[in-house]
Amino acid sequence: MSQSSLKPITRNEIAQKIAACIPEGSYVNLGIGMPTLVANYLPQNKEIFLHSENGILGMGPAPEKGQEDWDLINAGKQPVTLLPGGSFFHQADSFAMMRGGHLDICVLGAFQVSQTGDLASWHTGEPQAIPAVGGAMDLAVGAKKTYVMMEHLTKEGVSKLVKQCTYPLTGVGCVATVFTDLGIFVITQQGFTVHELFNGMTLEEVQKVTGAPLFLPASPHH
Repeated sequence: MSQSSLKPITRNEIAQKIAACIPEGSYVNLGIGMPTLVANYLPQNKEIFLHSENGILGMGPAPEKGQEDWDLINAGKQPVTLLPGGSFFHQADSFAMMRGGHLDICVLGAFQVSQTGDLASWHTGEPQAIPAVGGAMDLAVGAKKTYVMMEHLTKEGVSKLVKQCTYPLTGVGCVATVFTDLGIFVITQQGFTVHELFNGMTLEEVQKVTGAPLFLPASPHH
């Protein structure tokens, strides 16, 4: 499995790609880990409401060094900022928003995504792993669209895009789009449909390291 021809983008660049895909007026939850980076790239001229399951609506980007308020944190216990008009509420109300279908988009990390949009994000079965599904299961099925942000390959070079998940599932058929460091893949009836490949990589090069077939869109207007 040759990885020499791959030209991955950085985590911050993936975050920029996701931020550019979020429409004005959206209510969005950014999952713990890589997805929190998306907050730093949301365009200031677009009104987008960031939600955190510990009970915040209206989060801004990460604070400057030295400006952190440790009473103001996201679900991953990282300091955040609050935009004018932002609000706090009980965690039970926050989960009611998630489960009640009031979020437009959630961005989650993942260990695996299947070609039918199944999501495995909470447990690898590794002996040292601490399984923690957290709010991901509520987000994955509660949000109108689930985006996944992850590296395309594991550290061992194994594809995280798979025909069928081998890890325990967080949600079934819930993923709409996968953003990796190699490209953007939309889940369609065919499977993983290529929306964009980065840095001039070819379909052949990316297909070689992907554990499920990749398809081109049916028409240029996809």
